[in-house]
Amino acid sequence: MTFLVDSHCHLASLKYEGKGAQNIHEAIKRASLCGVTHFLSIACTNEDFSANAQIASQFDNIYLSCGVHPLNLDEDPNWSEEELVKNLLSSDKVIALGETGLDFHYAPETRDMQIPSFARQIQIAHEVKKPLIIHAREAHKDTIDIMKAENARDAGGVIHCFTDTVQMARECLDLGFYISFTGITTFKPSDNVREVAKYVPLDRMMVETDCPYLAPVPVRGIENEPAYVRYTLKYLADFKGVTEDELASITSENFEKLYKIKLKETSVPDIGCSDYKIEGIMNKPFEK
Repeated sequence: MTFLVDSHCHLASLKYEGKGAQNIHEAIKRASLCGVTHFLSIACTNEDFSANAQIASQFDNIYLSCGVHPLNLDEDPNWSEEELVKNLLSSDKVIALGETGLDFHYAPETRDMQIPSFARQIQIAHEVKKPLIIHAREAHKDTIDIMKAENARDAGGVIHCFTDTVQMARECLDLGFYISFTGITTFKPSDNVREVAKYVPLDRMMVETDCPYLAPVPVRGIENEPAYVRYTLKYLADFKGVTEDELASITSENFEKLYKIKLKETSVPDIGCSDYKIEGIMNKPFEK
């Protein structure tokens, strides 16, 4: 069976609007019919974690992560370290700390809060022995400096939704991190991301939706959902000169290595990737 993992999604943030799924069970079913077998649902605050954990409790193939996102610091500037650690140790399903990091594009005004928060979360990752999921936007130097200062290499992790330069990708790879790609890779203006995709070796690459955000072409503009990771997978596979099956297998193995887990077979139909048309599912109404 070929596994395909949506390695970064925000399932508790889905609104179920427009042409997308109407509820979480439908979203997971639609994804499974498109060959998506496993999911990592990300919490951006301690409060957000409880909603994600409730969703994950209903499915065997949903993993969890918890962190304090740099864009959420204004609403939770004094986030509880004790609660974060409690969440991270609450279940075997919690496999990472994140998302954390720096964002000077959307929130340059909170820079002085973001830097110590990011540094402290790397320290906590060491304490609880969980790899990191890092968000970095227009913060190349500070991100790398903090990762080096706090020895993020030993924790390990992934730079999710990578949108920076080949130089930053090189520095992150040198620190032992993986690079994850979203639907942004398919956007016409994203030549810089495609340059990074060309540079990053397959054994250090992951794919994700970051849903409900960043739906890939050809569904750009509607609410993203896990099924649509198939579009990003297909685009990257064509771009890298491999089959969809090969890239699905490689990125799943990367996921297992990073998070030190073994993916198990689920009830997902073994439809394969390379010869399956996602449109065959997405252009049809969901059948209960």
